[in-house]
Amino acid sequence: MSADQSRQTEEQTNDSAQAPEEAAEAPQAAETPDTEGSPEPEAETTSEDVSLEELVAELQASREEVDRLKEALLRSEAEAQNIRRRAEKDVEAAHKYGQEKLIKELLPVKDNLERALEAGTGVEDAAVRAILEGIELTDKSFADTLSKIEVEAIDPSGQPFNPQEHQAMSMVENEEVPANTVIAVIQKGYRLHGRVVRPAMVMVSKGGADAKPNIDETA
Repeated sequence: MSADQSRQTEEQTNDSAQAPEEAAEAPQAAETPDTEGSPEPEAETTSEDVSLEELVAELQASREEVDRLKEALLRSEAEAQNIRRRAEKDVEAAHKYGQEKLIKELLPVKDNLERALEAGTGVEDAAVRAILEGIELTDKSFADTLSKIEVEAIDPSGQPFNPQEHQAMSMVENEEVPANTVIAVIQKGYRLHGRVVRPAMVMVSKGGADAKPNIDETA
């Protein structure tokens, strides 16, 4: 037998021996399940549920935070508007009533001018009349200046007593005048932009036994 024939015989023998072994291993490979890479449905479902719940919770928390910030912003805007309004009112009040103290100090000068004119009523002396004319012009100029800055006199003679604008110096019985009526003005009062800077000093009637009270309904 030649060497080539001997090698062919050995190869055939080896192939015949391996064939039964491969055939025996094939069923085992088919019976063994491929567990690698197989999904675990229950575990994945649970993980997905937890993740979804967390996302919903985070979204809700974010919405609540946004609502809280919006509310805080609205409060801040409202407070800013209130502060601005108060500042505007303060500026307006300072502009309107900033001269109140000065006006109070000047009013006695106006009172004295008026008293001088009252005292000179009926005087015939030419020199005195000349002085009175000068006082009258000064008083008129003073009154015009007060009017320009919206200062007005309170002269309530014959009017019902108003405690918000009048200061009663005395009560006088007078059956011809209803009770609580101003029968005399001792000193005029004044308002600045509608606000009383000095009340009028007045005498008020008590009225008679049958006199009806005179009440200021606007007080």
